[in-house]
Amino acid sequence: MNSPRTKLYRDKHNGKIMGVCSGIAEYTGIDTIWIRLAAVASIFMTSGSSILFYFLLGLVLNKKPPHLYRDTAEEKYWQRVRQSPQRTAREIRANFRDIDRRLASVEAHYVSSNPRLTAEIERLR
Repeated sequence: MNSPRTKLYRDKHNGKIMGVCSGIAEYTGIDTIWIRLAAVASIFMTSGSSILFYFLLGLVLNKKPPHLYRDTAEEKYWQRVRQSPQRTAREIRANFRDIDRRLASVEAHYVSSNPRLTAEIERLR
């Protein structure tokens, strides 16, 4: 997964200080408020050393490209890919099987109701 859509970015547009919490929230699909609350709680649990980690991430992470996703549906799709690539692949395979099944049904309907087309298909085989 080396797509730019699967990387962790700083989301400066939706962020408060450096956009790290907002970037983590966008990456994981968790609401930003919960990530920020966890960050504040970690300050007290680590005696303030998580502040250094926050600013280090703010310096290391790239800014989120402005037009990374076309719409929110695409953003949600890539969040699901990052959370569970195997599940996403299973869902895509199931969608293709469903499309194939529906296409076969349409094909069977048109072939069975059109004897001339059926004869021509048989002639081509």
